[in-house]
Amino acid sequence: MKTVKLFLLVFIFGLVSCSTVSVTTDYDSKTDFTSYKTFAFYKKGIDKAKISDLDKRRILRAIEVEMLAKGFTKSNNPDLLVSIFTKSRKKVNVDTRIRYPNHFWYPTYYYGRDRIRITKQTEGTLFIDLISAKNKELLWQGIGSGALRAKTGPKKEEKIQLFVNEILSKFPPEVKK
Repeated sequence: MKTVKLFLLVFIFGLVSCSTVSVTTDYDSKTDFTSYKTFAFYKKGIDKAKISDLDKRRILRAIEVEMLAKGFTKSNNPDLLVSIFTKSRKKVNVDTRIRYPNHFWYPTYYYGRDRIRITKQTEGTLFIDLISAKNKELLWQGIGSGALRAKTGPKKEEKIQLFVNEILSKFPPEVKK
């Protein structure tokens, strides 16, 4: 029974760790974010994002859901403009610490030798900018980075939703008095 519980714990930890998004934020500390109640998407900025229209729509839907959940209202005369920017880069990981133990099920030519494992992955970064509609100044920026594994369909939509949720969980910033 302990073995099953341990396996489940390791499995769940593996699932959670595979879906991590690293988030950083920056904002204008002089801004009173409680005065902002409405938002709209900044088409001029969004059009510059070099991703497919499908992914843009996925990101914008996820942002809209999060902003509405935070009590903001979508408006034609907004207080905040929401813009996005994306980038990606290929990462190559080289792991030289892989050792094959002396077990009978491993081929003999692996016995006692170090092996090198090379993995390639794409790391994606999503920038969400919140801009003052009044003077077009950047007020808050959230940046989320993580591995992009899902290529298409519902899995990709889940990954985008995860990125947006993690980034916007940091908005509005906590004001320390």
